[in-house]
Amino acid sequence: MVCGGFICTKNALCALNIVYVLVGLLLIGVAGWGKWLDLVSSIRVVAGVIGVGIFLFVVAFVGLCGALKHHQVLLFFYMIILFIVFVVQFSVSCACLALNKEQQNHLLEVGWNKSEATQKDLEKTLDCCGFLSVPVNGSCAARCFHNPQMTCDTCSDIIQRYAGDVLRFVGGIGLFFSFTEILGVWLAHRYRNIKDPRTNPGAFL
Repeated sequence: MVCGGFICTKNALCALNIVYVLVGLLLIGVAGWGKWLDLVSSIRVVAGVIGVGIFLFVVAFVGLCGALKHHQVLLFFYMIILFIVFVVQFSVSCACLALNKEQQNHLLEVGWNKSEATQKDLEKTLDCCGFLSVPVNGSCAARCFHNPQMTCDTCSDIIQRYAGDVLRFVGGIGLFFSFTEILGVWLAHRYRNIKDPRTNPGAFL
């Protein structure tokens, strides 16, 4: 049977969803590992990553069950959900790639002011203090702040050195996965409209 038939499309859709399952489990594992090692103290960040991992796992599981059973309803809902995810992810990825320096700085400052736990994580990891200015009488989790022989850079200066590269990397990865999602939508649509040769084998001879 040529590739593009029932079996080939089924195997391709199953393989794609197995990859999604592994990515979902990886996100859940990395978030849990980061929290367990106290690399990330922000519950919101950990919960967000775990939530994305669980969502991806559930969607992939639905797609996998639909592909294995050739279940029309499951495949339909899988197509709809995956297409919505594609639209959102494609938009966010394009936005990441299109942000200029001023917009990056504004988003970084908004994110910085939202969570004290995230501030402490960044200060400890990057060894910096404050966002735009080093606090004189305030507290800081960075090593340099407690060492009189060292001078602390602001976190804004350090983050901005890598923000552009990180956004381009995230945008590129997002675009890559968005195209795999539209591939999944196309495969699911094609697979739904192909007859199962087991129901009428003579029609495919």
